[in-house]
Amino acid sequence: MSLRLTPYFVMNGNAQDAIAFYERALGATPLFKQTFGEMPENPDFPLPESAKSLVSHAMIRIGESDIMFSDTFPGQEVKAGNQVTICITLGDAEEAARIFNALADGGTIEMPLQETFFSSAYGTLTDKFGIPFQIFTEGKM
Repeated sequence: MSLRLTPYFVMNGNAQDAIAFYERALGATPLFKQTFGEMPENPDFPLPESAKSLVSHAMIRIGESDIMFSDTFPGQEVKAGNQVTICITLGDAEEAARIFNALADGGTIEMPLQETFFSSAYGTLTDKFGIPFQIFTEGKM
């Protein structure tokens, strides 16, 4: 089983600045960056023009470690406790479902595990200890 745990920093509109800061301060190497404006349009969640340049997902490498970033989706807020999550990355949707269900036991599901345009199985939850997790299955982008 291939499984990686990655810190995921959720920013309040300043992810691009944070990425540039860590590039300078820690010698980070950018690996990927996508803005909300580059995502497929979703009529259920209309995107204001001002949000199109915000980061929907990015990843940098610092030494041997990766950190993921995103800005909050317009209308959501960053508050203490939800700015850093743990992203569990897997290669298999069945294993993702097993881990998602195990962590959800006694916790709160924010986004049920489901297929998205970027993952065959993605969901978010907070476990019974208050730790927020993202479950991400690779291979669809």
